[in-house]
Amino acid sequence: MLLAAILFTLGLIGLIARRNLVFVLMSLEIMLNAAGVAFIAAGARWGQPDGQIMFLFILAMAAAEVSVGLALVLQLYHRFKTLDDEAPSEMRG
Repeated sequence: MLLAAILFTLGLIGLIARRNLVFVLMSLEIMLNAAGVAFIAAGARWGQPDGQIMFLFILAMAAAEVSVGLALVLQLYHRFKTLDDEAPSEMRG
């Protein structure tokens, strides 16, 4: 559980500190993996397979998040020629 907490904290710091959209997506992946490690550890602690089942759902959600996130990043890069997360907020209405 300590490893999951450390990974989640690192992902949260990366999410808050970075301005590049690719690093933001990587930080989200680290946070999702930390949640998966926490489910695995809790399932192993109590001897239940529920943690492994939840980890499979987390993997599926992470794969969907990556595909949609990278598609959005590519569209934003083609439109604004930057990966800065402040660029879309400067869009004209």
